[in-house]
Amino acid sequence: MAKYQFTVVVERDEDGVYIASCPALQGCYSQGESYQEAIENLRDAIKLHIEARQSLGEPVPIEVAVDRLEINV
Repeated sequence: MAKYQFTVVVERDEDGVYIASCPALQGCYSQGESYQEAIENLRDAIKLHIEARQSLGEPVPIEVAVDRLEINV
């Protein structure tokens, strides 16, 4: 069993719902009523995403670097 680590982004919409996504896995996102619920739901979504890629013989993306940018506007 392989281990993977991914950066996730969690945002909160105007209705208070937490939306979590994994930028390295395009289209892989989930949501929850709490931060923890969104993360747990995303964990399941990532697992299913990886399993689907593997069943199709597609590679699983590997993150090279994570950084933050500060932009002054």
